[in-house]
Amino acid sequence: MRKYLLGTGLFGAITSGYSLLKGSDDRRFTWRVALAWLSWGITLALAIGEARDIRTASRGGTVADDSPISGKEYKYSGAAKPRDAGRRTRK
Repeated sequence: MRKYLLGTGLFGAITSGYSLLKGSDDRRFTWRVALAWLSWGITLALAIGEARDIRTASRGGTVADDSPISGKEYKYSGAAKPRDAGRRTRK
């Protein structure tokens, strides 16, 4: 659990949310503030998704093709690197 909570993406999202919360104490709610909160929500969702993908990969599962760790699941499962992991296939 510690490796997920202390991952740089999730830790960065939480700390930026805290600073956004502290900075918006005395401000009116404008469209800029709404965009800042929306941006923070997207960042948090992406960080949670990556932590979920890492957990899936560490348990030996495969992740979706659009994941940043797709094709690198072996790094998180502790298995040996497959022979064709670094090769790109041409279509």
